[in-house]
Amino acid sequence: MSIVKFLRLLRSCILWVGCGAGVPLLAQELAAPESPVVWDLQTCLAYAKENNIQINTLRLNRKSTEQQYLLSRAALYPDLYGNASQAVNYGRNTGVNLSGTYGINSSWTLYNGGFLRLDIKQRDLAVQSANLSILEEENNVALQITSAYLNILLDKESIIYSQDLVNTSEQLLEQARQRYAAGGIARRDLVQFEAQLANDRYTLIASQNAQRQDMLVLKQLLQLPTEVPFDVAKPDTLGYEAAIPSLLEVQQHALENWPEVKNSEVGIAIAELDLEKARAGYRPIVSVAGSIASSYTNNPTFGASVGQFNDNFYQQVRFLMSVPLFTRRLNKTNVELAKISIDQARLLLKSSELLLSQRVEQAYINALNAQSQYQAANEQLQYIREVYRISNEELRIGTVNMFEFYQQRNLYVQNLQLYLQAKYSAALSVGIYDFYLGVPLKL
Repeated sequence: MSIVKFLRLLRSCILWVGCGAGVPLLAQELAAPESPVVWDLQTCLAYAKENNIQINTLRLNRKSTEQQYLLSRAALYPDLYGNASQAVNYGRNTGVNLSGTYGINSSWTLYNGGFLRLDIKQRDLAVQSANLSILEEENNVALQITSAYLNILLDKESIIYSQDLVNTSEQLLEQARQRYAAGGIARRDLVQFEAQLANDRYTLIASQNAQRQDMLVLKQLLQLPTEVPFDVAKPDTLGYEAAIPSLLEVQQHALENWPEVKNSEVGIAIAELDLEKARAGYRPIVSVAGSIASSYTNNPTFGASVGQFNDNFYQQVRFLMSVPLFTRRLNKTNVELAKISIDQARLLLKSSELLLSQRVEQAYINALNAQSQYQAANEQLQYIREVYRISNEELRIGTVNMFEFYQQRNLYVQNLQLYLQAKYSAALSVGIYDFYLGVPLKL
């Protein structure tokens, strides 16, 4: 599906929902044609799965492998070729003479040590391997997109809190200006309010810049064109407090179902068939070939052309046997190389299982750490927020000095950032860990 078709389909769905709810979405689109299309995580994943270049390249590789499989099956059947030749001969005494030969040839391999049957099985396994490679790439792309998506959500929430801090600083500055005009505070205190507002605005701009950068990262992962307006939807909830399954359960499931392990297992089966094919080189090859043909010439010496076709018509059937007696070590070398390939495939399987187990264990530790860190950050933020609220009240009635107030305020801002990072880190870590258990990525 092309990008244009996908966007048209998405727009049609939005219009249908809007019309059902009584919202004049069409009028809104006409008024703001450049408004961004808002995608949730599932839409991003579905689009990437359908349109990602790397995934589609692997799909084309699968189609090529399927053609090789069909070709290997066709090798079991006989072939059939037609041939014809026409000649013009000229002699000083005979003049111009025409001659022609026409025939049909066919050959069929009856036995070749089981090579053709083994090749069919091997090509079928190659198709399975191609499918597993597609699943591997889909998983990798899904994890990258989910991580980028959560980074944008973190940026959006940081912008909200940063804007709230700017609004609070503007209110405090306005109150400070009134108190300064009344002689209630010194010029130094007023400048400190102004400096804090400038710092909060800088923080807001930094959050907005981070969102733009992370949005670019996600668009590049989705491989969307630059001119496509794009934004992400904020989910109602995040699964950062979900129960974490046991490590052994997730490892066992991943080792039994994860595509790279299955692909390595298929690789061993392919290598074992290579060994059987190499051993087939020691066995004889039996084939049958046949042909029918006829010829004619317009030389009067040979009579009429029709009669010549009957007189010259011939049929031939040949049975052929080829027995390998001495192949200059070719078959033995092929067998030994196939054995080495089997050992390499088995090592690759062990490596795949080890790396996957390590990744699952790391995901388990990340989920535990991120979840406990979120819980601690959430509890800490509650207390810091209350202290900061009290400091605001004390500042309003003039019972706290500027140094103590900004000390509490900076502490609140720091803990707020830690809380946001911990929340989205927990959501990502728990989601990745569940993904190894076969749970789809979702928010």
